[in-house]
Amino acid sequence: MVSELLDEGYRVRCIVREPRKLNQRPWANDPRVSIAKSDLSVDDGLEQHLEGCQAAYYLIHSMEVSGKQYAHRDRQLAERFVAAADQAGVKRVIYLGGLGELGDGLSEHLSSRREVEEILASSSVQLTAFRAAMIIGSGSASFEILRYLVESLPIMVTPSWVKTESQPIAISDVLHWLVRCLKVPETEGQTLEIGGADVLAYSDLMRIMAEELELPKRLIIPMPVLTPRLSSGWISLVTPVSYKIARPLAEGLKNRVVVRDPRVQELMPHTPLDARESMRRALQRVRTNEVTTRWSVAGPVPGDPDWAGGTVFVDERTIEIDAPTARVFSAVCRIGGGHGWYAGDLLWRIRGWMDTLVGGPGLRRGRRDPNLIEFGETLDFWRIIGIEQDRSLSLLAEMKLPGIANLHFKLIPSDNRTKLTMTARFRPKGIVGIAYWYTVLPLHHIVFAGMLNGIKRSAEKPLAKDEGLD
Repeated sequence: MVSELLDEGYRVRCIVREPRKLNQRPWANDPRVSIAKSDLSVDDGLEQHLEGCQAAYYLIHSMEVSGKQYAHRDRQLAERFVAAADQAGVKRVIYLGGLGELGDGLSEHLSSRREVEEILASSSVQLTAFRAAMIIGSGSASFEILRYLVESLPIMVTPSWVKTESQPIAISDVLHWLVRCLKVPETEGQTLEIGGADVLAYSDLMRIMAEELELPKRLIIPMPVLTPRLSSGWISLVTPVSYKIARPLAEGLKNRVVVRDPRVQELMPHTPLDARESMRRALQRVRTNEVTTRWSVAGPVPGDPDWAGGTVFVDERTIEIDAPTARVFSAVCRIGGGHGWYAGDLLWRIRGWMDTLVGGPGLRRGRRDPNLIEFGETLDFWRIIGIEQDRSLSLLAEMKLPGIANLHFKLIPSDNRTKLTMTARFRPKGIVGIAYWYTVLPLHHIVFAGMLNGIKRSAEKPLAKDEGLD
């Protein structure tokens, strides 16, 4: 949204929990952009950050919170935000919620979205509420669930919700209406339903996705006995999306989500894309590595663990590389995803399968871009918790472990050479954690030593042949 707002001539203030996530965005240093750090769950000067803003977009949800607590947390955050906006003199709030017909059958997820809307409308600040069904865009959780299911399963035994009608919308159309409403004062105080050009069952979306991926026709077998709990468990097993996110999304799929109020076209006429073109554009961005942001980056990023005190196992290895630090750092930053881990890829895949079976992320998350990384991003079952260009990279393990694991790369330049040190740290939880460390220790020479040698080979390649460098 920031790029769209800048193109329209607006100044933008981004309020985020972790500003380092935005460091690599192309607009991060634009003089028209200011970035403020705030967490809506605590009193940390949110009113001051909102002062001077004529309009504020509320694009927050808490589906990452475990269990059914996310609805309670969303309620608290909305109440905190609207009170601060009122106090700061914000003239209007724009909110993106979910479509869904009212009634007792509305899912908890959509009910929570509707409750947030009501809270935001409860103050003197004018609210413009948009309601949308599935948003089709590269990097969105709903889109990746659909893509991975179709890619992975030629035969799908699905819940009966595959027959439910929906009106998916392209992310470009969502952005158009979100930005356009600022110049249409008649949208203030309005609830506007937005959707794409098609009304389709989810089975039709799966069929179109298979065609756009140039895959054989998928066999879809609806089974009414499959509950949302089983559906979300299956989704988290087959796709990169975690169970905590899959559960509320799967529950929402039982509801018909179709535009019934055409007022948005009366106030802001616009021809939206159909589902096929929306998917085509999203898939093109995936193929050309133009995914701007991704669902897996959402949420707080833990800091580097405090390793003081207690038992901490350390495996530290160093290698000298005949290449400048910039080339070595580029090679380090290509780990994970489709590129692999330079050595022991079969062992990494086995570890990923094991992690998936016990409910961890496994290797399915991959990475957003094959060469570029940002703070807070995921690399398979690791998350980037520290990055200094050409100096260091720190990863925190998010696979299921009986302890806390960290992998740190440090680069020290010397003339036209680089000393690369890789340090693996593990703090075990009880005797099980200690046993785990000694069980995997013999594999470190294959995995870690092989990784360092692979980075060395990649960095020392002649420039013309070096993968991923322009």
